[in-house]
Amino acid sequence: MGLLSALSLCAVSCRQAAAPTSTPREQTAFQTSQPWSPSIDVRADVAIVYGVRPNTTDSIHIFENRVKSWRDRGYTTHFMTGIAWGNYEDYFTGRWDGRPHMDEGQRQQNGDTIWHGGNIPYIVPTLNYLKYMKEEHIKRVIDAGIDAIFLEEPEFWTFAGYSDAFKREWKEYYGFDWRPQHESAENTYLSNKLKYHLYYRALNECFTFAKEYGRSKGMNVRCYVPTHSLINYSQWHIVSPEASIASMDCVDGYIAQVWTGTSRVPNCYNGVFKERIFENAFMEYGCMESMTAPTQRKVFFLTDPIEDCPRDWEDYKKSYQATFTAKLLYPRNNNYEVMPWPERIYNGLYQTHKGSDKKEHVSRPFSTQMQVMINSLNSIPVSENRVSGSQGVSVLMANSLMFQRTLEPIEDFDDTRFSDFYGLTMPFLKRGVPVNIVHIENTGYEKTWENTRVLLMTYSNMKPLEAEAHHNIAKWVADGGTLIYCGRDNDAFQRVQEWWNTGDNKYACPSAHLFTTLGLDPAPATGVYTSGKGKVYVVRQDPKEMVDQPNADKDFVALVNKAYTEATEGEALQFKNSYLLHRGTYTIAAVMDESVSDEPLTLDGRFIDLFDPALPVLRQKTVLPGQQAFLFDLAQVEHPERAQVVAAAARVYDEQQGENSYSFTVKSPINTTNAMRVLLPREAKATVTDAEGQPVEFTSAWDAESRTLFLGFENSPEGVKVNLEW
Repeated sequence: MGLLSALSLCAVSCRQAAAPTSTPREQTAFQTSQPWSPSIDVRADVAIVYGVRPNTTDSIHIFENRVKSWRDRGYTTHFMTGIAWGNYEDYFTGRWDGRPHMDEGQRQQNGDTIWHGGNIPYIVPTLNYLKYMKEEHIKRVIDAGIDAIFLEEPEFWTFAGYSDAFKREWKEYYGFDWRPQHESAENTYLSNKLKYHLYYRALNECFTFAKEYGRSKGMNVRCYVPTHSLINYSQWHIVSPEASIASMDCVDGYIAQVWTGTSRVPNCYNGVFKERIFENAFMEYGCMESMTAPTQRKVFFLTDPIEDCPRDWEDYKKSYQATFTAKLLYPRNNNYEVMPWPERIYNGLYQTHKGSDKKEHVSRPFSTQMQVMINSLNSIPVSENRVSGSQGVSVLMANSLMFQRTLEPIEDFDDTRFSDFYGLTMPFLKRGVPVNIVHIENTGYEKTWENTRVLLMTYSNMKPLEAEAHHNIAKWVADGGTLIYCGRDNDAFQRVQEWWNTGDNKYACPSAHLFTTLGLDPAPATGVYTSGKGKVYVVRQDPKEMVDQPNADKDFVALVNKAYTEATEGEALQFKNSYLLHRGTYTIAAVMDESVSDEPLTLDGRFIDLFDPALPVLRQKTVLPGQQAFLFDLAQVEHPERAQVVAAAARVYDEQQGENSYSFTVKSPINTTNAMRVLLPREAKATVTDAEGQPVEFTSAWDAESRTLFLGFENSPEGVKVNLEW
């Protein structure tokens, strides 16, 4: 992907850091603002220590001391802080440079600052602010020996853009005076495009500095961006650089911040506007994977057992299972942030159930289940298997989706429910077709097209930021691809001042340039056209029309099925209500409601149910519509004659194999209960002791058919030793 032409004014270019000599295992991570404590010792590979500025004067909360507390417990330590907000009062109040900077907060039309918290505004990232971030935060953490920096959530609200700081940046960037964005679609587009540029520049500046400063100290500093998906930012009316930074040499990867809070945003399908958490999460993770895979950037998939908004434990559990399942259905990635903020998960108080006036800590059964799930992430493999369903249907996305988002309709554009996106995705996702995402910014990479036979696209809700993308798409079609273009191309954003209607280009809308590049008339009517070895289908409807009314998607689904069948030489789309993936010893399944049937999915085999804290051994698992399953498949175990832990609510260390014995130590947070199953050659006698060698009370049960021993006992971060003899 070439960098967007709109961003070419960035004066500072990223530089490639030297290749690392060696790095510890960094497959799983969590983030915390707290020092180590026994209640949050979740035993991932990496503890991401959050923030330089403590909220207390206690010495243990000093940044360097927090880092040391986690390192002393065997963790690799990384650093995270917000790039758009944070505990930066010394900057805002003027203690840093003698001049207050509250005027650099993002402001709404009525003049109100948009706050992230008390005295913490969302920031217009001026060059002076970036100088502060480099000198006071990035330099300090590198001096503390941190070689991985996460600058999270580069966010500019679409309804901001009225501060003096922003107006100055506008004049500098565009060369003409600021225009109120609420007055026209073009002003909205230009305003959001500038916001996009400002956080691109912010990351570029900060990460380039981090790598250069680290190199001066003999360190290879890696730089990551924890960010919501493009889908969610578009829904929440936030602008962020997203896909454009995936090609920057100074960006090593992302955290895909997908969780219940992002995935529960309602959407419209079949005329019904409601939450669809699994389906949304599946698309969000897919959006992040497709953004990073072509550029070979690392991405950690995040899930959260709770969320920012207070709800009840029953809701959290159901939603957590849905999002967790969705991320596991992407088998080519096995890097995970297992949770953010363990301090609020283990120590927070939430309603027991909806409508309850009673608040409790996380229950023992749910914490056990949660720990079984997150400990499985330490061992789940990458797999070449694909989720069940017809492969090769992709939907095109662009970062400019964020540029057209408005709280209210503007001029003749009205898509406040983001239905132009769901009109291309939900009709197929609900029918069991695992829709893929293609980012227009990545179309220049050959790898982008690996899993695309039919590409669905529209310019109803987004616009191309450079002409090169059309040449890339046209080449793919000419080589045999099938493009289905949907859109009336009559919204006000088609007429904004951009490359397709300035200079030598006189196109009425961006699709006119696309069709011309494809060798077609610039404004083709509904129909089927040939371009090289490929085909172009034109549908003169906006995608939102497919989902905003009941049964409005049938003709479109039939058209895509016809195009897919022709593209695959006779293989029609497979419509079903479930997704299934076999991934090493793990089986992951989801069954949808609102689909082609209400039939459950029944799986036969010998499984351990990892969503059940009792870890039962099942011969059959039935998954109902609206539910998911996460199973350990005992039939897929390599070397089944060898003793091994196959599921546990704690992490296993120091395994020792004897001729007739097997021992290991497990660690997990205090005040939680371990449940585990151990595969053994035969029934064994168990001895369980604590770190001091004192006996620990435990329960056990032998399952002769599966040859697994169930063990249950209280967890300890100091370690519990299990010895088995037969």
